[in-house]
Amino acid sequence: MSSSLNSRIVDLVAPGARQMAVDSERRRALLFALAGLPFAAWGNGDPTAGLKRWGNGEFRRFGFLVYEATLWAGDDPLRPPLALRLDYKRNIAGKAIAEASVKEMRRFVADEALLKRWGEAMARLFPDVKAGDHILGVYRPEGAAFLFNGQPLGEIAEAAFARQFFAIWLDARTSAPELREALLRRAG
Repeated sequence: MSSSLNSRIVDLVAPGARQMAVDSERRRALLFALAGLPFAAWGNGDPTAGLKRWGNGEFRRFGFLVYEATLWAGDDPLRPPLALRLDYKRNIAGKAIAEASVKEMRRFVADEALLKRWGEAMARLFPDVKAGDHILGVYRPEGAAFLFNGQPLGEIAEAAFARQFFAIWLDARTSAPELREALLRRAG
């Protein structure tokens, strides 16, 4: 059977089916485009645009410099939107970054199943880093997105995750109070 005959049969049997298929394809294309919007915006701009540079400081473990952190935020550096950039000074496996993040988040979250799920998501997301690499975390009300050396890594679209993840550095109960103080000190 020819394809034109098939088309006529479809039109006779299910009028409008072809239009529904076209509409379905358009919807699918729109959904894919919308899903990529957060990253598309970053590709053409700076995720810290519109935010003010706050403070920066160093994180050391056993005397060794691990990373330098810099915070960008609006008028309130404890509320989204904000961005935190970690400039690594050492080589660290992505899995170790995820594990350390979960360990720190335990200060604020008691639900081990939730921490396990978030840890697995971070382990899939965070790459191994070497001295000179940086990860930028962007905290929005709906979740957190991450870039590695300026390129989108992905996001965890959960407000609770974002709140607890950024609490690692910004909550008063942080394990690095000197770094928190330095981050919250307004630049210039």
